[in-house]
Amino acid sequence: MMKTIEFNKNLRTRFLIPVLMLVLAVGFTACDNDDDDMMPEETNTIADIAIANPDFSVLVEALTKANLVGAVSDKGAQLTVFAPTNDAFNALLSDLGAGSLNDVPTETLKSILLYHVIGSKAMSGDLETGYYPTLSTFSNNPMDVYVSVNNGVSINSNTMVTAADIEADNGVIHVVDHVILPPSVVNLAIDNPNFSILVSAVVKAGLADALSAAGPFTVFAPTNDAFEALFQELGVSGIADLTAEQLTPILLYHVVQGNVLSTDLSNGEVGTLSGSKTVSVDLSSGVKINDSNVIAADIQGANGVIHVIDKVLLPQ
Repeated sequence: MMKTIEFNKNLRTRFLIPVLMLVLAVGFTACDNDDDDMMPEETNTIADIAIANPDFSVLVEALTKANLVGAVSDKGAQLTVFAPTNDAFNALLSDLGAGSLNDVPTETLKSILLYHVIGSKAMSGDLETGYYPTLSTFSNNPMDVYVSVNNGVSINSNTMVTAADIEADNGVIHVVDHVILPPSVVNLAIDNPNFSILVSAVVKAGLADALSAAGPFTVFAPTNDAFEALFQELGVSGIADLTAEQLTPILLYHVVQGNVLSTDLSNGEVGTLSGSKTVSVDLSSGVKINDSNVIAADIQGANGVIHVIDKVLLPQ
């Protein structure tokens, strides 16, 4: 009887040991899998690539200030980013008369950055000469970049792609040697139907070429509604009833020399291109230029900046 019991104990031992080893092995495997699940997923997004490259440190700083890091980290998107180097950003800040990115309004910076982004993936071999819509808009009108593939790849004629096809999980980066800015203040106005009367006035006064020059200029741009109110006040039906000689001093009264961002404005008198005439800036409640209100500010163009106003300025 004792031998039978001893035999059964041995049998149970021989059976249980492998089972326990199997359970432990499964347990350790499950723990290993849990550890794997807890490990962060490695990514290689456009943001990751920019952060890892010291030549893009200013770009990363700009993306952070404009709250766009998440947008270029989204793996659900496929983007093409023309990425300016630190040297490109430093040159822009110098052109704008800004000491650092802190001197550039956030909304202006956001608009500029989104002007470097196409909403689909385009390798260098996919690019063709022509216009591409960017993610930046001006009063809900998309702003395009002009791409040329003749003699390399250039953007808006003055910016060259210096390194291409850096692939990311969510698109591709092409490195550029300048910060890309929207066209001249005149072209920005032409592309926006809210300024059709202003554009007609500029053309009739023969100022389109002058305001398309290097500048830089600061333009206080009246909307169509502002001009319609002026026509009613003057008792005329429209631009056709005004001569070029009448329009020229009025239009030049809306232009200040230099790229004056909203952060650069201060209370006081500012000289205009209309002879010795000045406009009065009042920051006590919003931003007023004489008796008009600035309703949109810091629309940056290649040769200056636009501030939208709700009333036409008239020199005394």
